[in-house]
Amino acid sequence: MSAVKLQQPSSAAVCSLRGSVLTLAVITLFSFTYISLKSLHSPSLQSSSATTPTARTVQSSLPEVDDADVDNVEKAVVMEKDRAGSDDGDDGVYHLPKVFRLNYAEMLKKFKVYVYSDGDPKTYYQTPRKLTGKYASEGYFFQNLKESNFVTDDPDRADLFFIPISCHKMRGKGISYENMTIIVQNYVESLMTKYPYWNRTLGADHFFVTCHDVGVRATEGLPNLVKNSIRVVCSPSYDVGFIPHKDVALPQILQPFALPAGGNDIENRTTLGFWAGHRNSKIRVILARVWENDTELDISNNRINRATGHLVYQKRFYRTKFCICPGGSQVNSARIADSIHYGCIPVILSNYYDLPFNDVLNWHKFAVVLKEKDVYQLKQILKKITQEEFVTLHYNLVKAQKHFQWNSPPLSHDAFHMVMYELWLRHHVIKY
Repeated sequence: MSAVKLQQPSSAAVCSLRGSVLTLAVITLFSFTYISLKSLHSPSLQSSSATTPTARTVQSSLPEVDDADVDNVEKAVVMEKDRAGSDDGDDGVYHLPKVFRLNYAEMLKKFKVYVYSDGDPKTYYQTPRKLTGKYASEGYFFQNLKESNFVTDDPDRADLFFIPISCHKMRGKGISYENMTIIVQNYVESLMTKYPYWNRTLGADHFFVTCHDVGVRATEGLPNLVKNSIRVVCSPSYDVGFIPHKDVALPQILQPFALPAGGNDIENRTTLGFWAGHRNSKIRVILARVWENDTELDISNNRINRATGHLVYQKRFYRTKFCICPGGSQVNSARIADSIHYGCIPVILSNYYDLPFNDVLNWHKFAVVLKEKDVYQLKQILKKITQEEFVTLHYNLVKAQKHFQWNSPPLSHDAFHMVMYELWLRHHVIKY
């Protein structure tokens, strides 16, 4: 056999190939640079010290939809929009409105949750004691889940598993934090032993809900529960172990509201800013000390005495443009939901607060988000917001109100469905 002699490429061809590769690399570099710069563009009305969540945060955990399912999903979107009475006018409050509508419809069709039924139903593992008060969100979630179509009796169909621990109910029985921790630990360990579902993901597809700070304290002694499972909590502060890509911020909503929802009443809002409350945190002490005697900011370092009149505190929300929302003993505050309900632009003063539904809602479109250090320039910052910008914020705030309302039974796009959507996003990162 005669050997076949391979022809070597000419030096000109090699140079041409290298030149093409180099050109392609340069084009790619410029393309990524352009995209990066474009993504850094900040939205209007955003404080220089605040950080806006980017679309990448949402996209990283969004479910993939096969091409074959697109038509069916689009039909579900149309049906859901017709049922909810929503339209594209709401788009201004979302990071990615089309993606949200698409995946919200997909969630309604497919999302299933298995609720563990073990435990004494008369004590700890059922609906909390009441649906009123500043920790009502916990009770509403328990009840809404039972009223919804998300629950399945077949654990093999479940996307997530709900551990129904009501530490709020335990506290009502006078149980200490130490004993609560033991009770929860024994309960979770019994689930590990009896069922195979926790062990196959080490709890990554399990979640529990607690709005009361006692629930956070009672579960901190269980590292496997805190680090592995999804925590749906009302105190989503980064400095107490909250993990944004895993955990979910539960809005703390004080229901029933004392007065009807405000909105589309800009002409009545003549006060620049308002806050009244206890000085039970450093930021509140500073807020009261710096602005208590200001003539344009209505700042009181104590709660308004009921003897001054009926619902005086709530009525002040109606007359104010911006309602100051500093954290108290915890980073969260029911005042944020109150402000939204009464149509007053919430001014968030916090360094470590993962705001509810932050993956979906663009808070900078209907709120003012500041760092705690901005409290010293608070009035100057608020006065720099033009009337046109305030009107836009107020208009968007009214559109966001439905997301911060609990209902029984739950209604489309209310607080319960938004929490379920956040859980739906997170279940897609779990593989087993």
